[in-house]
Amino acid sequence: MSSESDYLRGAVLLTGSDYGIEFIALNRDELQKKFILDISRKDIQMCLLEKLCTYERAAEAGIPTPQFWKAENLGQVLRYEKSYVYPLIVKPLYSHKFENVFGRKYFLVNNYDELLKIYTKVNQFDIAVMLVEKIIGPDDKLCSYYTYIDENGDALFDFTKRIIRRFPRNEGGACYHITDWNPEVRDLALEYLNHVQLIGLANIEFKRDDKDRKLKLIECNARFTAADCLVAKSGFDLAFFVYNRLVGRRQATLKGKHYKEGLHLWLPRDDFAAFKELRQRGELGFIEWILGVIHPQVLPYFRWYDPLPTIVHESRRIFRFIKKRIARFLRILKTPVQLRKSDNDPERP
Repeated sequence: MSSESDYLRGAVLLTGSDYGIEFIALNRDELQKKFILDISRKDIQMCLLEKLCTYERAAEAGIPTPQFWKAENLGQVLRYEKSYVYPLIVKPLYSHKFENVFGRKYFLVNNYDELLKIYTKVNQFDIAVMLVEKIIGPDDKLCSYYTYIDENGDALFDFTKRIIRRFPRNEGGACYHITDWNPEVRDLALEYLNHVQLIGLANIEFKRDDKDRKLKLIECNARFTAADCLVAKSGFDLAFFVYNRLVGRRQATLKGKHYKEGLHLWLPRDDFAAFKELRQRGELGFIEWILGVIHPQVLPYFRWYDPLPTIVHESRRIFRFIKKRIARFLRILKTPVQLRKSDNDPERP
């Protein structure tokens, strides 16, 4: 926003993070004097950034959600003690602020005592949270819809995918995705997006609840996501589409659902860890896992023509791993060795 960015004047400014959404929404008038911004409704984007507002809008529209409760203060948490269902998620209203403090997206609790302990811990940092029922079921019940809604409220394309595995199981980040076509997901997503009157990019995630077989809203993102490389590889290059649209360049229309189905996005290291976890539970064998991954894959970073992002990303992970091991070794060296006499030999230390 300062003169240091004047050399970028007239550039297109896009965001792929919650911090970015917040920054652009709060500074939109100033930013659009210098940059080209995508269409948006600031109040709607800020609502979807807040998880409680996201769920309340779904309730207004009759969109199924997990059960949820406000948790503005300890008194409110105590008031609904008898209505909670476990396991229960202590979910931040703003994920990016919570993750910056705790290094995770939420806390999972299995009983009331755990809930009070975790709530007290979170409350010390003055971070707003809500309580949400955890939808039980395998990770392949998670599915999502992508589109771009223009100024007239029309969805310019339809895209759906689902998750195959996450690590850690049932709570971590997705490590194996697949493109598919699910009109039920599309219809429910558009019902929600039309209700909130979102414009611009939209990604909405659901999970099918095994208890009643209904799709339940998990979250809605008005931005690019980590899986956009899969969307692009399947035929819908969203970043290029939005860029061309904003600068007035002619481009092919992303019509309907004309994209590659059955295309996979694979995070090899995380998925191998997911396989080991599932194998220990007796849910996935080695041969089954191998047969499921020995075909062309979309990788999140690696490209033969541009390997540097992968090298940088992996070198940082290796450096962190080595740093932790060295720190652990140094702690062992500094720990005093305590000698004791053997019960059988009083002369032997």
